[in-house]
Amino acid sequence: MNSASFEDAIFIVNMRIRMIRDTLRLNPPPELFLERCLDDLAFIDWVLTFLAQTLTTNEEYAYASDTEWQFSQLLTEFSVESSPFSSSTFIETREKIAMLRETSDERRKAIEESDLPVEMAKAEPVVSSAELSGLLGGI
Repeated sequence: MNSASFEDAIFIVNMRIRMIRDTLRLNPPPELFLERCLDDLAFIDWVLTFLAQTLTTNEEYAYASDTEWQFSQLLTEFSVESSPFSSSTFIETREKIAMLRETSDERRKAIEESDLPVEMAKAEPVVSSAELSGLLGGI
């Protein structure tokens, strides 16, 4: 996978993470959206696993680390009591989130054990307005 494709994939994953985060904020009816959101989380997990296996540059490690951090935060938001899909209400949510958190933690450990400086691997992601504008292509 070339660097441009890698960056595009990371951008798309981050968009999907934001979409799920926005869905949680809207307090949707679980009977309509719970299964879809869980499927989306599983898909994001699969993509992150694939991308983690293809990392070749420090820049790619940084992008993957940022996205992994966002995913980890989303898993936390998904499982808190105030979530419309709270794991205390939906048992299947608790089990799937636990599995996804485990694989996310494994990827984060692998990134931390890489040659990437630890501060960068643990840092909260920041995207400048110029980078965002470039990624969105002036939309």
